[in-house]
Amino acid sequence: MPSDVVLKNARLVIGDEVVNGTLSISKGRIVGIDSGATSVTNAIDFEGDYLMPGMVEVHTDNFERHLMPRPKVSWSEVPALISHDAEIASAGITTVFDALGVGEADADTVRGRSWKRVLAALDACTEEQLLRADHHLHVRCELPAPNTVELFEPFHGHPRLSLISLMDHTPGQRQWEDIEKARVYFTGRKGWSHDKFDDKVRQAPAMQAQYSGPHREYFVDYCRDHGIHLASHDDTTVDHVLQAHAEGASMSEFPTTVMAAQTAHERGLLTVMGGPNVVRGGSHSGNVAASDLARLGLLDILSSDYVPASLLGGMMRLVDDEILTMPRAVALVTNNPARATGLTDRGMLGIGLRADLVRLRVTKVRGHENQGFVRTVWREGKQVV
Repeated sequence: MPSDVVLKNARLVIGDEVVNGTLSISKGRIVGIDSGATSVTNAIDFEGDYLMPGMVEVHTDNFERHLMPRPKVSWSEVPALISHDAEIASAGITTVFDALGVGEADADTVRGRSWKRVLAALDACTEEQLLRADHHLHVRCELPAPNTVELFEPFHGHPRLSLISLMDHTPGQRQWEDIEKARVYFTGRKGWSHDKFDDKVRQAPAMQAQYSGPHREYFVDYCRDHGIHLASHDDTTVDHVLQAHAEGASMSEFPTTVMAAQTAHERGLLTVMGGPNVVRGGSHSGNVAASDLARLGLLDILSSDYVPASLLGGMMRLVDDEILTMPRAVALVTNNPARATGLTDRGMLGIGLRADLVRLRVTKVRGHENQGFVRTVWREGKQVV
């Protein structure tokens, strides 16, 4: 098949190996992969840079950050989306699951409001072909909040929705077992006063007792009835994982203990950990380090969480620390998340797959460890960065 674009002199990350060679693209698909040189005169010379699949991001809070860059400061939907999309694509992410939270008693927060205008902006910008990445929806459902089901209504039946995660951020358990670390987060990131935080902590057990059970049942049934992938969130104990497994979850996002991650693997749930956790060398909440799970063979997927560039940064850190090989680290951000979300047409370099590609240069910056630099990004064969 004739090629639209030929990429030569590249280090192709294919399966479990890195091969020097050439890749050809036609009509948005990969049509040729060859080792060695090519005689094509107008091929793009990679100069020995890596060629890897475009990254697949299953959980990023970045869109929310653009919609509310400071506590109680709202940003217009379309400019927020365009900025978020550009940041995602420039980080080498070609497929993104925008993680939007529903359920929050405080209407001054982004998760306490309706998402109708945001979804309308996403649809409009897609129709106008303004977006560089392929956007999907990951709805994060805060189970103890009284308005979670109500705020989920705009997502009901939405064609972009393919992942739902069940969250419970009640202070004193799961992610926030350490109340003082929770205080630092909520007073700093969300702008709460200490009195407001203390009031929320006092109210939390009653809210959890009243709403968590019914809301959990609602969303588990919704996922089962609509074929939506289900993820648990911040599993800490064996019982947390066993419950998620019984409900049909396929992923355990950000398990907080080795025990929870081990149980997830034993039950066939894929573990998702944050890139910032890897880059920083540990969890900001004081929970298990993602690198430790990787050493134990318990890490399946990396998520950029709240820093898009951490997807590449975390991948490179795992390679530099000799925890994973380059192909295995690449799989954490490409093939594994693609398969976990049912996207069988991407995530690997293979004939017939989407030409979602990243040109990656790895170099040592003076005084720092190896850094990965995204030089070019293609989505379905079209250069977007």
